[in-house]
Amino acid sequence: MVRRGIRDTLSEAVDIQVVGEAGGYSEVREVLRNTPCDVLVLDLNLPGRGGLEVLASVRESGASLRVLIVSMFAEDQYAIRCLRAGAHGYLNKAGEPAELIAAVRTIAQGRKYVTPAVSDMLVNNLAEPQSETLHSTLSERELQTLLKIASGKKLSDIAEELMLSPKTVSVYRARLLEKLKLSNNAELTVYAIRNELV
Repeated sequence: MVRRGIRDTLSEAVDIQVVGEAGGYSEVREVLRNTPCDVLVLDLNLPGRGGLEVLASVRESGASLRVLIVSMFAEDQYAIRCLRAGAHGYLNKAGEPAELIAAVRTIAQGRKYVTPAVSDMLVNNLAEPQSETLHSTLSERELQTLLKIASGKKLSDIAEELMLSPKTVSVYRARLLEKLKLSNNAELTVYAIRNELV
């Protein structure tokens, strides 16, 4: 439904042509291999491999493709992380449709796109550099695992959603506990809530 909304919104702009869409990592790779495009609108919470992993593989491929990340997550937690990872813009899914069109146009012209809120954050960060949070050191998979644990999901369910083995998810959980200096799932949940990750 979200993908359809994005497609329909972009299709309304006379200067934007939607040339393909995909529902997961393998489909994204297939579309990018067979369909030339200028801008990839990428959901951060993509099934299977996460959006940041797809972004990393796009960058490693050396493609000139420009990437706009769209996400349900708050800008103050993820926008800068995505921009540092090589995204050309970040947009919250709750934004206005006109904002999505403006973002795609801006990125297609070779510029970066950030909302006024992200722009303010970047300026404030330059003026008063903030100390790095513990969760800023997490990998994309570790962060996904943290968010899913904090939302009450069991490791077996997380493994199924991320298309990983339960053992691999247990390894990510162990790394989370170590990096965040915590000891159990309840503390992980409290950490996520206190840091407004969920």
